[in-house]
Amino acid sequence: MKRFSALLPARIAVIAGFFLLAFVFSHCKTPPAATPLKPVQPPFLWENANVYFLLTDRFNNGTMGNDVSFGRTDPSAKLRGFMGGDIKGISQKIEEGYFDKLGITAIWFTPVVEQIHGQVDEGTGPTYGYHGYWTKDWTRLDPNFGTEQELAEMVDLAHRHGIRVLLDVVINHTGPVTEQDPLWADWARTGPRCVYKGYESTVTCTLVDNLPDIKTESDQPVDLPPFLLEKWKKEGRLAREMAELDAFFQRTGYPRAPRFYIIKWLTDYIRKYGVDGYRCDTAKHIEENVWAELRKEADIAFRDWKKANPGKVLDDNEFYMVGEVYFYQISGGRLYDFGDRKVDYFSHGFSSLINFELKSDANRDYESIFSKYSSLLYGPLKGKSVLNYLTSHDDGEPFDKKRERPFEAGTKLLLCPGAAQVYYGDETNRSLIIEGTSGDATLRSFMNWDQFGGSSSGFAVREVLEHWQKLGRFRRAHPAVGAGIHQMLSKQPYVFKRTYQATAFADVVVVGLDLPKGKKELNVQGIFSEGATLRDYYSGQQVTVDKGKATLTTDFGIVLLGM
Repeated sequence: MKRFSALLPARIAVIAGFFLLAFVFSHCKTPPAATPLKPVQPPFLWENANVYFLLTDRFNNGTMGNDVSFGRTDPSAKLRGFMGGDIKGISQKIEEGYFDKLGITAIWFTPVVEQIHGQVDEGTGPTYGYHGYWTKDWTRLDPNFGTEQELAEMVDLAHRHGIRVLLDVVINHTGPVTEQDPLWADWARTGPRCVYKGYESTVTCTLVDNLPDIKTESDQPVDLPPFLLEKWKKEGRLAREMAELDAFFQRTGYPRAPRFYIIKWLTDYIRKYGVDGYRCDTAKHIEENVWAELRKEADIAFRDWKKANPGKVLDDNEFYMVGEVYFYQISGGRLYDFGDRKVDYFSHGFSSLINFELKSDANRDYESIFSKYSSLLYGPLKGKSVLNYLTSHDDGEPFDKKRERPFEAGTKLLLCPGAAQVYYGDETNRSLIIEGTSGDATLRSFMNWDQFGGSSSGFAVREVLEHWQKLGRFRRAHPAVGAGIHQMLSKQPYVFKRTYQATAFADVVVVGLDLPKGKKELNVQGIFSEGATLRDYYSGQQVTVDKGKATLTTDFGIVLLGM
């Protein structure tokens, strides 16, 4: 108290000085300088998200100390073994600002739970579970990917950069059975194999041979597999895991059926770390009610995390779930057709579905794509959204497989209505054709950091990257890009506007594509007020609206106008 009292005279003097300066400036006859434009901070909308999807093992090696775990040293087929990428590597790139420069607002990375220890041959050569989809233990992270502390640090770091985190989750199957990895007895079926001739032969079956299918339809209680109990015992956490399961089943009243164990384990990652959403693997291979059950528990866990961590809460957005309903197309609206049955996954917990249609639509002209997507998103899909992509980890027929149209790809993906998924290396023209590989391994080479000073498929990597960065930052700054209503203003040259209106926020942008280089003039009358100062997010120039027009001179054929 004495120390505080002693500082009072000095503080009073400082405060008096501030009032004196304020009086002087307020009576100064010299007019003040113009106030810089300060746009309102846009809200984050999942409908406008710019999602970066990466294979954890193939993006960036943050520490080489975890490159080999569980004796995984047998030779693998090309690009079918672990290569060192990890959670810490993702954190390094967040810290460097790599994602900020790309305008990324969410990161989706492949599963990091413990994978099977052994190796299998799917007919494509010896393969380890480097991709993360071959679960051995849902309750533990795989040391090859990192530690729980590193995951917690990565989520916190992403949130400090305004980036959401999507956990890739698997309920449909375990990992393959090997000498080191027993069958989840009573939990999973080993046949028949899916033949995709209707709902039943797509859901109650195994995707491939030796990929045990969890009996997600069953309400029959099952015991934990002996190998898992023994594993937990050796790791010194058997009592804790059992106590947590008892508490979960007592709270929920669910039967101890396989899917409810897994739902408990998956939602633990929300409650512990505050992940913002799930990307749900093989969604159409599970009864749709299971996803609704997962969403219910995920919402509870997300609220629990927010309540326990009020200082870390980013906003009031709900938990997000996007489903991989393989071959779902936006033209289908809310329904996916199995042939003998149509399912509305949006009414079973999903905020969004991955859209498999843009990769073919991208061969059409801009207006055909943009008007179609806007009409669907503000028509049958209103209140929901889709996650658009052009390339991915398991789509053998992506758009521009030879990487001959990287600038067009970036423009069409990042300016398309709906959320956007950038697959790692889209922005750097990473090759999708790797000699000596088989199957989807060719899509999964290590991130081409070593080409940043050179070229890839004949294009300067830096130039491609800068193009994707400009478009991504424009999307991040303007919710209208992905979530707004599209309207063409001019066919030749091609100019359009997007408008987004919510209770507390409104946004409008005007975009010109295929414009002449040099001087260009865009009619923005009735869109932006006379005298308004706009920014071209592509060139970085500012322009003032004069007589209803925005006139600027740039070396580019693209203009991205917004406040």
